[in-house]
Amino acid sequence: MTVKFGLLGAGRIGKVHAKAISANADAELVAVADAFADAANAIASAYGCAVRTVEETEKADDIDAVVICTPTDTHADLIERFARAGKAIFCEKPIDLDLARVKSCLKVVEEMGATLMVGFNRRFDPHFAAVRAAIDEGRIGTVEMVQITSRDPGPPPAGYIKSSGGILRDMTIHDFDMARFLLGEEPETVFATASVLVDPEIGALGDHDSVSLVLTTASGKHCAISNSRRATYGYDQRIEVHGSRGAVAAENQRPVSIEIATVEGYTRPPLHDFFMTRYTEAYAAEMAAFIAAVSGGRPAAPTGEDGLKALALAEAGYRSLAEGRAVKMSEVM
Repeated sequence: MTVKFGLLGAGRIGKVHAKAISANADAELVAVADAFADAANAIASAYGCAVRTVEETEKADDIDAVVICTPTDTHADLIERFARAGKAIFCEKPIDLDLARVKSCLKVVEEMGATLMVGFNRRFDPHFAAVRAAIDEGRIGTVEMVQITSRDPGPPPAGYIKSSGGILRDMTIHDFDMARFLLGEEPETVFATASVLVDPEIGALGDHDSVSLVLTTASGKHCAISNSRRATYGYDQRIEVHGSRGAVAAENQRPVSIEIATVEGYTRPPLHDFFMTRYTEAYAAEMAAFIAAVSGGRPAAPTGEDGLKALALAEAGYRSLAEGRAVKMSEVM
């Protein structure tokens, strides 16, 4: 089966998914929709697909699945529309910024029996996936502690900050999902601290640019997350898992993995500059997994429930910031 796609949203992440779909032999990008004609036309020209409206895509008989890359405040409505239209749905995170809205959306997905996958691409990164495989194989024993470092090379524009829902819902949400992926248990409490150290304008907009969190499970396993909107040395993406018999880590990746040794010392090339290049393989593998699920009539993962749980961790983090204490997930969920 060739899965035929409609792409909703032709911005930065839409381009990434258009490339992943078009490079997959089991998929075809049929149409793209975007409020900005130039953006839609650029993808249509690059990949030979049609430009359609959301309404036309919804009613189209030649589209099996949609990829939702539109602004966050449209995600839940679009998921419900396309679930009712009988399309499989891949949606970028988060489903919505409000937990109650996510829950009502997932209820519609369940009622319609729709396939829904949420875009936590880092699960599909070959390096991070290898860490999970080492855990599953028992090579480090029982997981005890996880460390996740995720730092962007620079802050996004002010306009994005205003609509992002805050750093925990926008940036850390990937790390919340990775924490769940690696811990093997659900976090029971969240403690967070945050500052504005990069750009005062971010603080003026009510957000933070530097955050640290500790997530603890019922058995006492914990995960420490470090986020910053500034890393002058590149896109910093590292994880380490410590277990009862050892540890496993995924280091930063570089476009070229070489090391030069001279009388002046050892040097290596810079890190990837941002997620579009660092996670190229992950985006391709993520889309391949969704295509395989649709083709095989199987459930897709990460699920809408995974999206809900990651957002709930963000909510707990914000409550921790406001109240200066560890917050139990039962208080949020």
